[in-house]
Amino acid sequence: MNSILVAGTRVVILALISYSIAIITEQRKQLVTRTVLIFITLGIILDIVATLFMILGTSNTPFTLHGILGYSSLTAMLIDAALLWRHQVKFSSSTKVPNSLHLYSRLAYIWWILAFITGALLVFLK
Repeated sequence: MNSILVAGTRVVILALISYSIAIITEQRKQLVTRTVLIFITLGIILDIVATLFMILGTSNTPFTLHGILGYSSLTAMLIDAALLWRHQVKFSSSTKVPNSLHLYSRLAYIWWILAFITGALLVFLK
């Protein structure tokens, strides 16, 4: 594996950790705390950087099954981050997250985990 893909792999693992802290905290507390916002935002930044490294480091077309899963899961997490930030700005961290946003956060995270797993499987199966 070339150095750009290795860097991308390391960065996407950091994104996984960041997203996990954010979503697990939100799911347990059902609040949009400062921790949730910091880690969801950090996860987005890391995910974008990792995606760019993966695109630059591979000779394959960026429009593979894993690529489409990755782009769609990144989009889902971007939407989730925007909704969580909007909730925080509109209601503050003391207002419980509505069930619809709570469920969306969980589903977006699961979708992202599935994209992460497919990427890991592609590496292990080579």
